[in-house]
Amino acid sequence: MVKRFKNRKASFQYYFVEEVEAGISLSGTEIKSLRDGKMNFKDSYARIDGNEVWLVNLHISPYEKGTYFNHDPERKRKLLLHKREIKRLLSKIEEKGMTLVPKEVYINDRGLAKVLLALAKGKHTYDKSDTVKERDEARDMARTMKNWK
Repeated sequence: MVKRFKNRKASFQYYFVEEVEAGISLSGTEIKSLRDGKMNFKDSYARIDGNEVWLVNLHISPYEKGTYFNHDPERKRKLLLHKREIKRLLSKIEEKGMTLVPKEVYINDRGLAKVLLALAKGKHTYDKSDTVKERDEARDMARTMKNWK
């Protein structure tokens, strides 16, 4: 069973251009807290520093049963990508208005924590209202189809 945590706010604020899967370097209490579902995306994003990719502002709550070895909830977390992937992402981020946003965090079948990063471009305010309108229309259409049967 794969446990998934989706960043629903990101699809409202950004257009997704491309997706990349990366591993996350976590401490012991962080992975335990993640398995308990104690995670919040808030204003998280990924940043490339040199040859490394870091996930910033991802809030993983301290593990309840942890001792003084517990982790800092908002520390920077290193993402595990190949060097050629990092270079390719860096060249695309240098384009105007592009950023790396975590779209989804999950624990795969092997028990490894992964993050689905999206290369994204920010939406304008009028684009956001269009998104809300499309979502409402789709919901109404699904409701009428359900009642129609």
